[in-house]
Amino acid sequence: MSTRPPVGTRADYRWFTTVPTRWMDNDVYGHVNNVTYYSWIDTAVAEFLVGHGVLDLASSAEVGLVVETQCRYFAPIAWPDRVTCGLRCGRLGGASIRYEIGIFRNDEDAASAEAHFIHVYVARAEQTRSVPLPARLREVAARLLLPPG
Repeated sequence: MSTRPPVGTRADYRWFTTVPTRWMDNDVYGHVNNVTYYSWIDTAVAEFLVGHGVLDLASSAEVGLVVETQCRYFAPIAWPDRVTCGLRCGRLGGASIRYEIGIFRNDEDAASAEAHFIHVYVARAEQTRSVPLPARLREVAARLLLPPG
């Protein structure tokens, strides 16, 4: 019996954005290189934060620093596939948030990859100790939380 969680579907995610594949994303094996997935993950989270008025790139007093990432790959993606990133919140802590991202190819329902990305919030000026999550972030991230159970 496998202890690995099942591959997620679009229904498992709460917010979506599309990102393009580019010719240069393909590697010598004919599929998108793994480092590109991390770019999509970072872009999806940043787009969510900026789009919901949580992060002002020039002036936010608190910023999230990435302290952990992981990505599991299930099916290849290659240019010119269309990519959709689904976002949900796996954990909303006092000073940290765990984003979980599903990466979907074209119109497929099963994720081609799933990742998580943990931000710990710090004061932009010092960046030495954690601070409580900004209230606006807590408000919008709560909409991304998975239901209990």
